[in-house]
Amino acid sequence: MLIVRSPVRISFAGGGTDMPAYYEKYGGAVLSTSINKYFYSIMRTRTDGKIQVISSDLRVTENWRNFERLPLGKSELQIPLAVIKEMGRSISVDLFLASEILAGTGLGSSASACVGVVKTLVTYLDLPFSKYQLAERAFHIGRNILGKPIGKQDEYAAAFGGLNYITFHRDGTTLVEPIALRSDLVREFQGSLMLFFTGAAHNSWKLLKDQEHSAKLATGTTIDSLHAIRGLAETMREALLKGAFESFGRMLHVGWEAKKKISPLVSNAVIDRAYEVAIEHGALGGKIAGAGGGGFLLLFCKEENQDNVRRALAEMGIREMAFEFDLDGAQVVVNDPFVDGDEKCGMRWLFSPIAA
Repeated sequence: MLIVRSPVRISFAGGGTDMPAYYEKYGGAVLSTSINKYFYSIMRTRTDGKIQVISSDLRVTENWRNFERLPLGKSELQIPLAVIKEMGRSISVDLFLASEILAGTGLGSSASACVGVVKTLVTYLDLPFSKYQLAERAFHIGRNILGKPIGKQDEYAAAFGGLNYITFHRDGTTLVEPIALRSDLVREFQGSLMLFFTGAAHNSWKLLKDQEHSAKLATGTTIDSLHAIRGLAETMREALLKGAFESFGRMLHVGWEAKKKISPLVSNAVIDRAYEVAIEHGALGGKIAGAGGGGFLLLFCKEENQDNVRRALAEMGIREMAFEFDLDGAQVVVNDPFVDGDEKCGMRWLFSPIAA
C-alpha cells in the first residue's frame, strides 16, 4: 500500500502575480506557507487490468479497463484521470482520494490534489521527480491539460511545504526561497494567525478568468493592484525576516484593500462585515485566502485580542479552524508491502522513529 499526503496553503501576498498573463510580462512573487491540512492519495495494485478511482469527498466511484480511454471532459474525477493519462503508463490500480479541506475554500485544494496524485504516480512508477518537477508537472496538468486559468503558487506550496518566498520569472522558471526564522519567531508568527471559515465554498474559475483577461490588457485598476500586491510580497518578506510581525499584520490589510480593487467578485457583504468585526475587536489585518469570493478569512491578531475576535465572529456563525505550519510538502507517509502484500506499492520501507 502507498499513501501520500500533500498540504494546502495560505498565501500572504502576491496572489495573482503567479499567473502567466502577469509574470511573463513583469515577473511575479508570492509569500506563502503550507499548513497541516492535507489531501490524501492511497494506491494499491489491482490484478484485473482495471483502474478504479474512489473519491471520499465527492462520493464518487468509477472504474475503467483502458487508461487511454479515461474520460476527462466534465468528469468530477478529472484531476486524477488527467494525471494518470499524462503519466502515459498502462497501470491497474485502486486509487482512493480524501481531503481534510473542502474544495473551493481558497486554500489551494485543487492544486494539492493534483500534486498529491502526481507524487503518488511517480512513486508508484519509481520515477525520479524533484520538487520543482513535481510542481511544474501538476501546473502543466491543471493549466494545459484541463484548461484551468490557474497560477503556479499553489502547486509549489503543496510540493515544497514550509514558509517560502516564491519568484516567478518571465521565462517561466520559478525559484523557491525558504524564509529562515528562529523557532521562537516561527511560534510567535504562527500564533498570531487565525483562520475562519466564512461558510461559503465557491468556484473561483470565473474570477480567475476575469483577472487573467485584465492582466493581459495590462491597463486599468487590475494591473495596478497586481503591481502593488507584487511589491508587498517583498516588503512583507523583509518584515518577517526582521521579526516585525505587527508591521506584517498591518501590511496584510494594505494587501487586502489592493486585492479588492482587482474585481468586485473578490469580496461580498458577509466577508466585508466579518473583516470589519475582526478589526473592531483587535485584529491588525487580514485577507480572504485564495482568489476571493468566499472560503477562509485569514487574520493577523495579537494573542491577547484573539478571544475577543473569536467570540465576535462566533456570534456571526463564523467558525475558526486551528492549524499549524507544514514543513514537508508532498510526501510519502506509507510505502509498505506488509500492509496488504502489495510489493509494487512497497518498494521502500518507511520507518517512523519511536518517541522518547
